[in-house]
Formats: sequence, structure tokens, C-alpha cells
Amino acid sequence: MNFLDGSLFPENQDKLVITAAPYGPEWIPSDFPQDIPVTMEEQVQKAVDCYNAGATVLHLHVRELDGKGSKRLSMFNELIAGVRKAVPDMIIQVGGSISFAPETDGANAKWLHDDTRHMLAELDPKPDQVTVTVNTTQMNVLEHMEAEDIAGTSLADPQNNAAYREMIVPSGPGFIEEHVRRLSAAGIQSAFQFYNINSFETVERLMRRGIYKGPLVCNWVAISGGMDQPTIYSLSNFLRAIPDGTMLTVESSMRNVLPINMMGMAMGLHVRCGIEDNLWNQSRTEKMSTVQQIEQLVRMSREFGREVANGKEAREILKIGVFYETIEETLAANGFAPNPKGRQQGYLRRVA
Repeated sequence: MNFLDGSLFPENQDKLVITAAPYGPEWIPSDFPQDIPVTMEEQVQKAVDCYNAGATVLHLHVRELDGKGSKRLSMFNELIAGVRKAVPDMIIQVGGSISFAPETDGANAKWLHDDTRHMLAELDPKPDQVTVTVNTTQMNVLEHMEAEDIAGTSLADPQNNAAYREMIVPSGPGFIEEHVRRLSAAGIQSAFQFYNINSFETVERLMRRGIYKGPLVCNWVAISGGMDQPTIYSLSNFLRAIPDGTMLTVESSMRNVLPINMMGMAMGLHVRCGIEDNLWNQSRTEKMSTVQQIEQLVRMSREFGREVANGKEAREILKIGVFYETIEETLAANGFAPNPKGRQQGYLRRVA
């Protein structure tokens, strides 16, 4: 990705797209009762509040009435329908993990079987995006958290802590290829979760083989524990690899969220915030609601001179609903060099 003279001036950047992650499936309601919605009405209202504050993408998980993360696709359908009706311009991004929580105390944090995860392509009404994890990896969400970050919360419980520390994201080649095909066939955009350059390279090869033919929309996930480190060096190294035209959202956790978002805003990238990522203000003197975190980013971006995208503008920036006909068109639209003519693309595989 090129950063030429003037690239840091807001008039040369897209308007800021803010993703809100307000449902925080790793927490239980007692961890932040003022800001964790439980009933369906509360969960819909949370989306409305985030949209009104300035977020145009909703990272969606669902809770049951007992406060635990839901694994029932019928609940996802219900929440998507409620959000569609309440804030029709908001981009709905379903968190592709589905089961981002232990089912019982002391249980491992397990992800559902591939067949169940593929059913996200059958949600009705369909979301705009589903997050797609790329390559099986460790996902120790606690690695760079400090003891004070989780003190007094459910993540401080030794058994629950161990479950999240030992979590692994299963995402092998067979899953990724089939999942992307099903999402694309349903008209749902794959929102790729890039943990490092390896993840990006895998998706580039999916494009070069004709498996994915859509815009490159992704998150750089800097939460450590098997994923990238939240530093300027890791971010700049990643940015040098990806092509111009990539729609990149930066993502981190706890008190790294704000500084990483500040870097992203300055460089024309896009941002994500919410209690799924962080509970605290920067001095850790009090908890911050998702809406407060959104309002903070809106204020900072506008002071910098970069306006915040509304729902319709965000849809254009993310190219929601856009798919391409050919491999060549896909590569050109995403800023990649064309495939070499007459050569295999990957070991013993030819261009589809």
C-alpha cells in the first residue's frame, strides 16, 4: 500500500468507517451490566445507539436470556431482522466464530463444526458480511492483557481464563474455500480476518485461483497470542504487503485499541471499537461503553479533519454487494498484478 505526498491529509482519504463490536461475547452481563444487552429488544437498541453515535458497521453476536452467547442461528436471524428494521443503513457483519465462549464453567472455548459454520451463508435475512478467519492459529486473547484489565471480571476466573488462553481458531484450506464459495453464492461479502501477512497471502492465492472474486475487505487483528503484535512496526510491515485499494480496518484489544485506532485514522484506514475489544478508558480509571468509545473516535477524527462516513457512504467504501466476473477483473480491481500467463498458481493447481 503506497503512502505518497499528501496521503496523510484528510481530503485525500476516504471518510472514516467505524465498526462497533458492542456485544462482547467473552464477557458475562455482570462484567459490565450497564452496557451488555441481554434481551432481544436491548440488543437491537444497542445497534441503534451505536449507529446514532457514528458507527456504520455492526459486528454482531447474539445472547440468550441467560446472558450466554447464543449458538442458535434462529437467534441470529431474529437479531438481524430487528437491526434491519431499526437501522436499515447499518452494515451487518456477523461474527463468524458463532461459538466464541465456553458452554459451561471450565469448558474449553470451542468453535462449532464446519457444517454449522457454513450455515451462516443461509441466514435469513442475510447479513452484509460474515467474518472469515484465515488459517488455523492460536487465539490467546489474553496474551497482552494485564491483570488489572480483567480484575473482577469473569475472565479472571482461573477456569474461564484457561479456556480463553488456550483457544484455537480452526480454519484449514477446505473450510476457507468452501465457506467463501457459499458466502459469495449467497451475495454475502467475506470480511477477512488477517492475523499476519500469511493470512493475507492465503487470500491473495484464493483470488488468483478464482475461488474468491470480490473486493478485499479485511481486518488487521493485532491482539497477539498467535496474531499480530499491536505496534507500528507490525502495522507498517503489513501495510507494505497489501495492495492499494484494500479496505482495511485495524483491530486490537484493551488499552491498545485507542492508539492503534489513532494510527489507523491518521493513515486513512478504518477503525473498530466496542466492549468486545476493550472495557476501559486509557487511564483505566473507569469502564467505557461502546457508545462512549464510538463518540471518542468520531470526535478525534473530526478534529483531525477526517469526516465520518454515514451508512450509505460506508456501503460504497466497503463495496457491499460487489462481486467480479473473472479472475483478471478481481486482481485488477484489488490492485494486484495479473497472473503470469501459462504458469501454475500454487503447487499442482491451475487457474480455475
